[in-house]
Amino acid sequence: MTHSRMSLADALTLPPQVAAPAVTLDERNPHAVSDAEVIALPVLPGDSLVLGPGAAALGDALTELDLLGVLEAEKATGKAGQVVSHVVPGGVRGNKSLRRILLVGVGAQRPIDFRRAGVAVARATRDVATVATTIPALEPDVAIEPFVVGVTLASFSFDWRASGPASRPVGSVVLAELGSSYDGQVARANAVAAAGWRSRFLATVPSNVKNPAWLAEQAVTVADEAGLKVKVWDEEQLAKEGFGGILGVGSGSATPPRLIRLDFAPRKASRKTPTVVLVGKGITFDTGGLNLKPGDAMTSMKRDMTGGAIVLSTMAALAAVDCPVRVVGLIAAAENAVSGSSMRPGDVLRHYPGDKTGRTSEVTNTDAEGRLVLADAMAYAVTQVKPDVLVDVATLTGGIKVALGQQLGGLFANHDLLAAALEAAGEATGEPLWRMPLSATYEDKLASSIADADNGPGGPQAITAALFLQHFAGGLPWAHLDLASVGDVPADRDEWTKGPSGWGARTLLTWLGSPEPLAGIV
Repeated sequence: MTHSRMSLADALTLPPQVAAPAVTLDERNPHAVSDAEVIALPVLPGDSLVLGPGAAALGDALTELDLLGVLEAEKATGKAGQVVSHVVPGGVRGNKSLRRILLVGVGAQRPIDFRRAGVAVARATRDVATVATTIPALEPDVAIEPFVVGVTLASFSFDWRASGPASRPVGSVVLAELGSSYDGQVARANAVAAAGWRSRFLATVPSNVKNPAWLAEQAVTVADEAGLKVKVWDEEQLAKEGFGGILGVGSGSATPPRLIRLDFAPRKASRKTPTVVLVGKGITFDTGGLNLKPGDAMTSMKRDMTGGAIVLSTMAALAAVDCPVRVVGLIAAAENAVSGSSMRPGDVLRHYPGDKTGRTSEVTNTDAEGRLVLADAMAYAVTQVKPDVLVDVATLTGGIKVALGQQLGGLFANHDLLAAALEAAGEATGEPLWRMPLSATYEDKLASSIADADNGPGGPQAITAALFLQHFAGGLPWAHLDLASVGDVPADRDEWTKGPSGWGARTLLTWLGSPEPLAGIV
């Protein structure tokens, strides 16, 4: 019995996924939000615990309830993210829907503390329709963005069960005792959180759905929604224009490669507005090619396009964070598969522009494919876009995971101020980066007897990979984010949920959404 291509495609249509919580403002006390089933109030630590905004008004409405006594009985400390839950069976005057009060520690009230408080609220309110909270009202200018990011990203899930998801995130989060003057901050916070959600979603989609053409379709949809210019190269255009690295990596797959370009310009852009190029590795599945990965190492490789997901998600949110510079996003998308047409160890690939000016790479390891596709996109960026700054993002090497574990991303850079800006953005938003040495000591390992470079020069893996890419940066201020260390999260931790992480979009948006992201760099 045969099946048509159409029926197979229909069978692989993604089911609808859960939505992120809707975050809104309301000037009223939280207990006055009439449909709120849960109220979350902040608890401040100290010699004696202090309840934050909304507690006094709630105490007046529930005169028989001693919230401080509840905290004392539970031996609460006010530590960030600590939750004490108290049931209110009959609701409260003006809100008979109320069923629970959450008393949530906010610690030292730093951004990380508010983010952890948001995480705690998300995990305590699964399957709840509406929660009203005054936690951000403590210090709105500090608290809104990290709280919204925490409550959103801790709610993420992906499900393809016949029965549907086991639980759903809270539907609505009302930031009580905050008026419309904070609309802009909430919009920005929602955009940053949505970028983290989108990059995580894209990295989680199984690769029997997610191939280079599918990723290009997502980019076109995002471009339409965000008002971006978009261009997609198919395999014929890639061959005509000389993208030998992308074509070589994608040559073994039944689904051919793509190069995706997205363009953003700020509202007040002029000819003098500088340009940043973001390049993302978009390997939609990585078998390792003929240098086949072990089975255990292959199971997470649907997320090997995390760099591309980060670039796409960042581009979608640039307008919302009021990015002041031009940004071009390039996603080099291919599947590294095994077949009779796969690239072989010993093959030589010529990178963009494909003529004698393009560097050549001897392929000694088909599982070092990410640098081959990134090289093409970087070379294109340098010669055609001519940016002021270049940043590439990839889950590139196992070596970075050996060096840094699974809670720090790797950062290489040829410019100290660019490195410092990215480090600060990562620290501020909960995606810390550790700068690694871009040491010429290992440059001789790239030597090939027949080509400009060997793509598999050996260890130290993360450094030699960065050195390989540096040759395609054109001498520009350049940073390379190797996020293989943080591409997967082994268990729920803070705002991270188990599985592909999408780590990096918040960092780039925090940097590019700052008033002067290129200060001192250009």
